[in-house]
Amino acid sequence: MTASGPTVGTRVTQRRYVPYSHAHYAGSLVDGAYGLGLFGDVATELCILTDGDEGLFASYDDVQFRAPVRAGDVVEATAELVRAGNRSRVMSFTLTVVARGAATPEQPGAAAVLAPPLVATTATGTVVVP
Repeated sequence: MTASGPTVGTRVTQRRYVPYSHAHYAGSLVDGAYGLGLFGDVATELCILTDGDEGLFASYDDVQFRAPVRAGDVVEATAELVRAGNRSRVMSFTLTVVARGAATPEQPGAAAVLAPPLVATTATGTVVVP
């Protein structure tokens, strides 16, 4: 945080493996709430970084599910500070699939890095800090 407040453009990224225990649908699909939970995690880290407090998620303004997330994926959740008010912080979020499981009967643990990565979910949300 600068003397004038949090710096717009500050980013936080976390990477996670999506376990098979999170698959809810045919084709090992994971529900959209999984990504929203990760957005909460990166929002918390961003608030700690910029304000020294975990903050409280107030609302989502927009959520777009653009591509499926599957068990066996490796995803990156990113939060970027877009606007900083006195107590509110508007953030943009992106969930990107960077690797995907590619199991076959011969190679049940096969996986591949996706080039380019696949944007699965985008959102904008507001967090409040004390």
